[in-house]
Amino acid sequence: MKAVLEKLDLDAGCSFLYRNFALPTFDAAFHFHPEFELTHIRKGEGQRYVGAQVEDFYIDDLVFLGSNLPHCWISKTLPKGEKAEATVVQFRGDFLGERFLELPEMLRLNDLFQKSKAGLKILGETKSRVLGSLVEMSKVNDYQRLVLFLDILGTLSESTELELMDASFSNVQHSGTETARFQKVFAYLIEHYREEITLQKISEVAHLSPTSFCRYFKAVTGKTFLEIVNAYRIQHACQLLRKNQLSVSQIAFESGFNDVPYFNKLFKKMKGVSPMKF
Repeated sequence: MKAVLEKLDLDAGCSFLYRNFALPTFDAAFHFHPEFELTHIRKGEGQRYVGAQVEDFYIDDLVFLGSNLPHCWISKTLPKGEKAEATVVQFRGDFLGERFLELPEMLRLNDLFQKSKAGLKILGETKSRVLGSLVEMSKVNDYQRLVLFLDILGTLSESTELELMDASFSNVQHSGTETARFQKVFAYLIEHYREEITLQKISEVAHLSPTSFCRYFKAVTGKTFLEIVNAYRIQHACQLLRKNQLSVSQIAFESGFNDVPYFNKLFKKMKGVSPMKF
């Protein structure tokens, strides 16, 4: 899996994109684009990767992602004939003109865009209101859709029900070599975290020496590489445990752990309960 720069088809015919998807599975590459993105999962569940963060997602997951924030959704396989569904709105920061964000009325919206560099999970009454507006957007003409979208942005800019997803990514420079390195490292990690990843190998992916890579990774994420790998593995184990189809030892091996006692100890440390109780 490679982190890719996704080029969106935003032309003179539309100031933002509103699209509904129905796919056998969500399996797009870890990708990024300069546009902001609001994504609602209407059907499906799996794991959502945003910056260096991984979290399970379920129906009605709703997130707002900032410009150039790497992300992807990897969904579970659905029964034959069923499809994963999502509504996605994407737009540039200047979609209403270059001077739009300089207006005094846009102060809160600027704050929202700044916070969205870390990714924002939308919760509570704010979520209910935004979901209602997204449904209405599918029923109206282009002008009314724009009005509804501006109302969504206003709602988000005033909300206190937004949860930061990965504050560490706000420290990454959003252009040039450092951004490309971050994307390359985490695209590789998402694809291979259940395998053994040596420090030498991941350092080569980042085009750094092992010593430089360790410093770089800690500076960007605030955690060691092993801590992030283990977080991905434990999150994967949680999904397998919810299915209740494999033994704890099988889940440990399936998640990338070769030592079952170590898996049990780490799981309890990170989740507060043993795998069996979970």
